[in-house]
Amino acid sequence: MRGRAEDIQKKRLVTGLLVAAIFIGFLYVYKEPLFGSDSSSASALEYGSKSLKKFGWGGDEEVDETSSNFTQEDGEDGRVLKSFPVCDDRHSELIPCLDRHLIYQLRLKLDLSLMEHYERHCPPQERHYNCLIPPPHGYKVPIKWPKSRDEVWKANIPHTHLAHEKSDQNWMVVKGEKIVFPGGGTHFHYGADKYIAAMANLSASIQLGNVNLPFPRVWGEGQLHMMLNFPKNLINNKGKLRTVLDVGCGVASFGGYLLTSDVITMSLAPNDVHQNQIQFALERGIPAYLGVLGTKRLPYPSRSFELAHCSRCRIDWLQRDGILLLELDRLLRPGGYFAYSSPEAYAQDEEDLRIWKEMSALVERMCWKIASKRNQTVIWVKPLNNDCYMQRPRGTQPPLCQSNDDPDAVSGVNMETCITPYSDREFLSSLSIFLGHFYSGNLPDDHKAGGSELAAWPARLTSPPPRLADFGYSTKTFEKDTDVWKHRVENYWNLLSPKIKSDSVRNVMDMKANLGSFAAALKNKDVWVMNVVPDDGPNTLKLVYDRGLIGAVHSWQTPILALVDRFSLGKPLFLGATRAILMRTSSSGPEFYHLATNHLKLGICFFGWCEAFSTYPRTYDLLHAWNIISEIEKRGCSPEDLLLEMDRILRPTGFVIFRDKQSVVDFIMKYLPALHWEMIATENANTDSNLDGDEVVFIVRKKLWLSPRNSRESE
Repeated sequence: MRGRAEDIQKKRLVTGLLVAAIFIGFLYVYKEPLFGSDSSSASALEYGSKSLKKFGWGGDEEVDETSSNFTQEDGEDGRVLKSFPVCDDRHSELIPCLDRHLIYQLRLKLDLSLMEHYERHCPPQERHYNCLIPPPHGYKVPIKWPKSRDEVWKANIPHTHLAHEKSDQNWMVVKGEKIVFPGGGTHFHYGADKYIAAMANLSASIQLGNVNLPFPRVWGEGQLHMMLNFPKNLINNKGKLRTVLDVGCGVASFGGYLLTSDVITMSLAPNDVHQNQIQFALERGIPAYLGVLGTKRLPYPSRSFELAHCSRCRIDWLQRDGILLLELDRLLRPGGYFAYSSPEAYAQDEEDLRIWKEMSALVERMCWKIASKRNQTVIWVKPLNNDCYMQRPRGTQPPLCQSNDDPDAVSGVNMETCITPYSDREFLSSLSIFLGHFYSGNLPDDHKAGGSELAAWPARLTSPPPRLADFGYSTKTFEKDTDVWKHRVENYWNLLSPKIKSDSVRNVMDMKANLGSFAAALKNKDVWVMNVVPDDGPNTLKLVYDRGLIGAVHSWQTPILALVDRFSLGKPLFLGATRAILMRTSSSGPEFYHLATNHLKLGICFFGWCEAFSTYPRTYDLLHAWNIISEIEKRGCSPEDLLLEMDRILRPTGFVIFRDKQSVVDFIMKYLPALHWEMIATENANTDSNLDGDEVVFIVRKKLWLSPRNSRESE
């Protein structure tokens, strides 16, 4: 008995060691796709990256690992006109990763007090709907910008509860077939434009102490007197204030009116009790994103915004040792502002006084100073350098973040209760920006970092970003990229010209933004661009923000490394194995490396599935997909799934510009009838010398269609 027990223990030990070796081997093989890489690592993802839904488990034939779905032809001409079912009408506003019904169905254990139920929770593959999202009954082509800022069709967003709930605050008013937006908000009933002008004209004195400035002290010792008294009451301060984060934005009137000052705002709100507020914002043509200050970092890199704004946003800034305020601190540039309009800033009742006292103590420990406090609004300013942090007494909370903390890592990363200190280059760059409007001198050469000065808008758009060197990119590379995309966008508009007017496009998404040069090339168009940077490559989104543009980190697919019991999936891993061996399956399913003994049959699989973007259906007029289809297919996301997601977020009569391989275009063409898309134009290297090799430009347009139920009701 003892010898038998020892044999069992040895087998378990060998099994454990082999499983560990397999896992380590996979980490080695997939180290680049798992931890970020460029396109050169794509070949490493060819193995084990097919979606479970898309491939079967059976079959004894050997799979050609160099082949792609895009080259497999069906029928004589290789085109199969597939169809997709139409989702039920109740899903006309489905947001797959922010679906509260899914949370209830999966019985996820979430802390409601931490807003976890408003964070992203994407459905597993078997719960994907895989159907076309129908428009609501009576849907009309959206009103064009700039008229759309002030009115939208009620049928497109048939929700009027906010008009009644916020009737005394002028959020929105129902007028016949339209919903009208007077420009009011919870804290600015008489209009965001007046509120913004008042904010720009606020003045104050900021106590900075004895700061060792890298240039002569022209303002005297001790106090540095600064005025927020911006020229002509314009909040942009001659282009030095460009990017804004508005948390708890309502229907985004604050961000909508800032656009007239050449200031672009990321309007942020959750899908909470004020449902559809972000949907209204996007229908109006105002930049907006569904998100919440909960437990995870917001999908933006550090040092992205010159101003953060909260107007009665109902956020408890004191919770969890000020972790939400520290998240804003991460996102603000050195010398950036936080404008806070709330009763705590002025009310005299006991509870408000307590909150104000504790919040004032917190921001003081964070080294923020009051730039201005008038009436119901206080504006704090973030420090320009590390001096205050270094002078705090030992043990002061919140602490500085550890040196190994990456402030730009955001996907699925928890917020931290710590302050990220500046690098020397960040300090010098921000100092030249923040003080440049009243100090005419130049920084001495020995205090400059090459290319570190952030130019004022609009020069910022085409100037080399300060953080370009973080990626090893040269100024020449940046300038070439900017020039290349300028010509590409000109060509896109030439191809679109028969079908497009000056007001046809407003909301644009670049699904793989890289350096943001596609968006930069659209500067003279009356559009805004959501620049999406996938999280499985270099996080170049901070360069996008340094250019005065906005965007979000988002993974179009979720890579998964799993240890799987093959029998639990319905078919044996392989037949006839009686000893512990390492081998690879010959099935047509995901590539499995598996271990088999008389007692254990396990598999390790690397695969993924598509993830939906945090937005409502029908919110973008134009999607730009540069190699996105071919790349996600290698990483395990079904191309059909991504096409359905693109259709979900695309407005009827909207456009998709594909820039990809010919085999990808051939694949997409199979699905045009099923998606209710029509081809507008195509171009390849034979007709355009600027296209590289097998690269093809393929432009489609989404038709306006009705669900079967809506069609019957219309008849």
